Amino acid sequence: MKTNKLMAKAILLAGLLKYQPDAIVSQEIVKKDIGTVTLFAFDKGQGLSEHTAPFDALVYIVDGRAEVRVSGRPHVVKKGEMIIMPANKPHSLQAQQKFKMLLIMIK
Repeated sequence: MKTNKLMAKAILLAGLLKYQPDAIVSQEIVKKDIGTVTLFAFDKGQGLSEHTAPFDALVYIVDGRAEVRVSGRPHVVKKGEMIIMPANKPHSLQAQQKFKMLLIMIK
């Protein structure tokens, strides 16, 4: 198990990562046997191509806006909103503008 330096203190989630030009950056916040919590920052136009995962995933948009496709159906998800991507269903993400997301994977 990984112990993280962010434990037991209040933090501003949006301030943990900076946007990088033409890139996707990430920081793992929690890594446990039962799942992970990772913060991502996507520059405009960046995305993750369609893929599946063997576990349910929850995406919470911390900043900006993204198009999230689940089983081919597009969903525009904005700051303060979340979407659940069910296990074994194809999904993809595309930054309509710069956006940050918190990805929570539960095994």
